[in-house]
Amino acid sequence: MTTTTPKTILLVSGLSGAGKTTALKTLEDMGWEVVDNLPLVLLDRLLDTPLPAGHGGEDDRPLALGIDARTRGFDANAIVQRIKALRERHGHDVETLFLECSGTELERRYAETRRRHPLAQDRPAADGIARERELTEPLRRWATQLIDTTSLTSNALQQEMRVRFSRERLSDPVLTLLSFGYSRGVPRNVDLMFDMRFLRNPFWDEDLRPKTGLDADVAAYIQADPAYEEALGKIQDLLTTLLPRYAEAGKTYITVAFGCTGGRHRSVHVAEHVARYLQDAGFSPTVSHRNMESAPQDSLEKRRPGGPKAIS
Repeated sequence: MTTTTPKTILLVSGLSGAGKTTALKTLEDMGWEVVDNLPLVLLDRLLDTPLPAGHGGEDDRPLALGIDARTRGFDANAIVQRIKALRERHGHDVETLFLECSGTELERRYAETRRRHPLAQDRPAADGIARERELTEPLRRWATQLIDTTSLTSNALQQEMRVRFSRERLSDPVLTLLSFGYSRGVPRNVDLMFDMRFLRNPFWDEDLRPKTGLDADVAAYIQADPAYEEALGKIQDLLTTLLPRYAEAGKTYITVAFGCTGGRHRSVHVAEHVARYLQDAGFSPTVSHRNMESAPQDSLEKRRPGGPKAIS
């Protein structure tokens, strides 16, 4: 074999029905190059084949190979020897993941999906499961990582894969902080929404009304509210607790929205303030202000000029 650059390779194997498809799909979503059921005689050719021009640094992506008893030319002992060669002679960083599951649970899954076990097309699923355990036992013993999916849901398996095999920044979700005005409609597809209308409203100061939450005097006006410091501190603590959990759960996009009445002052300032805090905490948020450029209107703030003060 004449590979040019050592690769990170994860061999994903296990019992049919134990979750290999879910595991490989999760790795693909995290940026891995995934190949399932590749005939072993083609492995060297795959490793030696460079990506076409224009793929940039994607040739550095780690490679996940799905192999099980259905793979053409499957021989567990031969696979173990191939793994040793990839490590010792060619310098590849190779790990093996084996997906285990109890026979009772596998039988239940096959009965529920009405699928036939690949090694027991004309016999009970239990026969195929027993045969597959025997065939894959050398891989199970050799595996560097094992996940027992007996009591795991599909979502739980996805989360376990992300915890074990995350590519760090490449698999981080896209985080957006959005400011908006309730009077102009509530945004859709928001994961967390905070109502900032409890803070004092710069709209009712004639000097501040034409400005936005990006202006320093507007910010100072909002920060002078007695509830500001405590409320923002609790919101920031909540976000630093929840955002990593969303990432572990596989969220690709996370949107946190801050709303006020018109979407020009309080929500804008708070979104910017929280963004700076999250950046310092190691996150990479993008800030979007939906209504900041909208013209200020008394009717939206629910008070006529000179009339009684509204709750806004």
